[in-house]
Amino acid sequence: MTGTPAGRLVRCAMALLALAIPSTAGAQSAAEVAKANNPLAPVTAVNLHNYFVPTLYGVPGQSANAMMVRGVFATSRMILRATLPLSTVPSGAGDAVSGLGDFNVFDAFLLTSGESKTQFGVGPLLVIPTATDDVLGTGKWQAGGAVVAVSNVTPAVLVFGLVTYQHSFAGDSARATTSVVTAQPGAVFQVGGGYYIRTSGIWQWNTETGDYAIPIGLGAGKVMRAGKAVLNLFLEPQFTVLHEGVGQPAFQMFAGIMAQFPKR
Repeated sequence: MTGTPAGRLVRCAMALLALAIPSTAGAQSAAEVAKANNPLAPVTAVNLHNYFVPTLYGVPGQSANAMMVRGVFATSRMILRATLPLSTVPSGAGDAVSGLGDFNVFDAFLLTSGESKTQFGVGPLLVIPTATDDVLGTGKWQAGGAVVAVSNVTPAVLVFGLVTYQHSFAGDSARATTSVVTAQPGAVFQVGGGYYIRTSGIWQWNTETGDYAIPIGLGAGKVMRAGKAVLNLFLEPQFTVLHEGVGQPAFQMFAGIMAQFPKR
């Protein structure tokens, strides 16, 4: 929500970085911009991804916000991605609930060399029920897997796809079984000087309930240097073009700040 601490933090951080662009940003090469947007890049990173949802299908007058705090830890052949959501969602009683969501860990093993034009990664996924309120999580331990593909079509065009599946296997017996498939097709088109255009909506299907949402996004970003770190700042409005179920986002604003750090 616009007034949540998570939403305020993202907006303040983005504003500060935007002000810093003229003084910190040299013209980044096409390879550096591609690496900053590559989900299989073997780098250590800290990412803040925020989804502000001003309108929800079937929930009039309510909004939601989710900030994903993500750490990325990599070796030459493995990339571990750990994500903890900080969310504010409608409670169903007219009020909003804020707190932690379920902790998600994905470990990708690279099947191709880092020099390959097209890269593939596959690995296990684990969801731990850390939510501080029932409406913020599933109450279930979930396991599954993910497949990632990335291709540098041209020096200025990067396309990628991420597909995940997770199913509950333990947890609160009073909570519903979970079974979720997600697909994230994405692309980055460089326009020069470290600037780029992007699309990266996450499509989601709940195979237990039949609910789904398919958002399409179009946004822009900037890659810059701040000392030894590489910063990636972007904003991407996303519109849901197909959906089923109450509580799906009709529109959401996806904002991100990502910092990559060189290996020591």
